[in-house]
Amino acid sequence: MANHHTREVPELSEEQREELQRWLRRGKTSQALALRSRIVLRCGSGRSDVAVAKELGTTRATVGKWRRRFLQRGCDGLLDEPRPGTPRQVSDEDVERVVVRTLESVPKGATQWSTRSMARACGMSFATVGRIWRAFGLKPHRTETFKLSKDPLFIEKVRDIVGLYLHPPERAVVLCVDEKSQIQALDRTQPLLPLRPGIPRQQTHDYKRNGTTSLFAALNTATGEVIGKCYRKHRSVEFKKFLAIIDKAVPPELEVHLVLDNYSTHKTAMIHNWLLRRPRFHLHFTPTSASWLNQVERWFAEITRQQLQHGSYRSTLALEKAIKEYLEVYNESPKPFIWTKPAEQILESLKTYCTRISDTGH
Repeated sequence: MANHHTREVPELSEEQREELQRWLRRGKTSQALALRSRIVLRCGSGRSDVAVAKELGTTRATVGKWRRRFLQRGCDGLLDEPRPGTPRQVSDEDVERVVVRTLESVPKGATQWSTRSMARACGMSFATVGRIWRAFGLKPHRTETFKLSKDPLFIEKVRDIVGLYLHPPERAVVLCVDEKSQIQALDRTQPLLPLRPGIPRQQTHDYKRNGTTSLFAALNTATGEVIGKCYRKHRSVEFKKFLAIIDKAVPPELEVHLVLDNYSTHKTAMIHNWLLRRPRFHLHFTPTSASWLNQVERWFAEITRQQLQHGSYRSTLALEKAIKEYLEVYNESPKPFIWTKPAEQILESLKTYCTRISDTGH
């Protein structure tokens, strides 16, 4: 019986191979087009769809789609197709011209392109430019910040902590611990105007400061539950008190693995001596400038968005009461944050970032 699922290996001409390599060498080619080029090049070397998908961190269906598109239409098949409807009026060359110009140049007298300035430069409508940008995920007006860790033990620490998340030890609890310090008890200078149909809630832009508090939190990576406590200061003394709360909360037969940052209060002689008397505690420090590895940071973002950001507190005590109530409600139905990326995939992504930075010449 014939096998209808036989995979056809693309045979790449020298010209096609050079075209795909050119898209990859161009440091600012869209990520979608770069991925499609890598898929075809690897399929052309005889790799299976499953092997290519695993190597590139994508799905087997995606690999199969772009392999078939290449077999049907060559390199042109890797470009995004126009939507059904009116006949296409913008050629592949026009699309590439807009994409390349967006990625590899800036307009005179400005720091980034707008749809109208690009339309003038390329001789097409701004609506067409907008459609091309959306198709390739280009957003020249947006900028995101990043900071790479310079920790000499970065790789070892990433593997250690991600290993805890993906393969937690038996008869142990993994807690992500940190402090959200200097939370301000802000009170608006005039009463808030409540939400009404067609009118958002309104508040004054100015406020009064009524003191600060610091929230110590420990997120259980398995259950999502959070142990939390507010202190007016965030010294080693307060951190030691919080460790004692953790010690009491975790059943004595379980080992305790703490994921922490490198804040100085976590490493004082006082803390060291306390830990020596409690050998079931094991500390795992995140690399410097890598707070994203600590899952409790995601929980801090949630409490900020849901409780702290728009709250109005007449005293530090009122702020601490609101935090305590949030903790109680949250722990009634906690949900863990599911970590999915293995360490090697994270390190490979960072390697790609470093390569891109190096290619810019900075």
